[in-house]
Amino acid sequence: MNSTRIIAVVGATGTQGGSVARAILNNRDGDFALRALTRKPSSARAQALARAGAEVVYADLDDLESVKRAFAGAYGAYCMTDFWGGDGDPERERLQASMMAEAARCAGLQHVLWSTLEDTRRYVPLSDSRMPTLLSNYKVPHFDGKGEADEAFTRLGVPTTFFLTSFYWENFLRFPGMELRKRDDGDVILAMPMGDKKLPGIAVDDLGLCALGVFRQTCNVGQTIGVSGEHLPCAQIASSLTKALGRQVRYLDVDPAKFRAWDFPGAAELSNMLQFKRDFEDVFCGNRSVERSRQLNPALQTFDAWLSRHASEFQF
Repeated sequence: MNSTRIIAVVGATGTQGGSVARAILNNRDGDFALRALTRKPSSARAQALARAGAEVVYADLDDLESVKRAFAGAYGAYCMTDFWGGDGDPERERLQASMMAEAARCAGLQHVLWSTLEDTRRYVPLSDSRMPTLLSNYKVPHFDGKGEADEAFTRLGVPTTFFLTSFYWENFLRFPGMELRKRDDGDVILAMPMGDKKLPGIAVDDLGLCALGVFRQTCNVGQTIGVSGEHLPCAQIASSLTKALGRQVRYLDVDPAKFRAWDFPGAAELSNMLQFKRDFEDVFCGNRSVERSRQLNPALQTFDAWLSRHASEFQF
């Protein structure tokens, strides 16, 4: 009798969902099988997953019936929304999450991982002037929309683990506003409004392996689990970059108001995000246990270990 359990992964051709998809495909125990959900089953990335052994199916998070069909017969699902790859609308994220929760209820899924984040308005009310309100109703839109959507999974009785992610170290390589900056004087700068506070970070591939570890433990249903490879102050991150890259990288602590005004997409959003991580370090770090992450994924990488694999990808 085949005991392999199907995990339906939303966003399997993207960065986050792709890491979960790879973890399942590379799982030597063979206790899980991948069903990759995508709006473009004929895309090169989707077809690569199919060749690697995934079942590739169509699903559109704005179409409830398509998600119901994609979840049917699965054991569990990895549910996520993509603020940055979509239209940057937190209300749409909330609606998509509610749709996935309803589809999971209808399909009778036994374990859902909902990739969520803190609703920062619980800590910084809209009336709080420490950071500006964005899009009329949010402080950090790509956090708040996901955090607000948590209640749908609870209200509908979906057996859910609320999965809190961390800053991807890959962001230093390619995410606008997060990359290292080369100044006119030749200095390389890591600029963030973080002061001396610690930033929880994780390698993208480790995120997927941690998610797989959560699926393996049914006792995680109902829990909130945050994952991180390390909690590091930015000055230490800059020091590690200096050693790995063979050139001086200096940390520049930027005032959030100044960072907000810089000329790159999403500057205000990212400034508010980093300010939240700075001002509520105890909350943000406390929600993301490195020890628990290593229990889920014994191969969890430190930042230095990740750098040893990726130093050649930095461009200046």
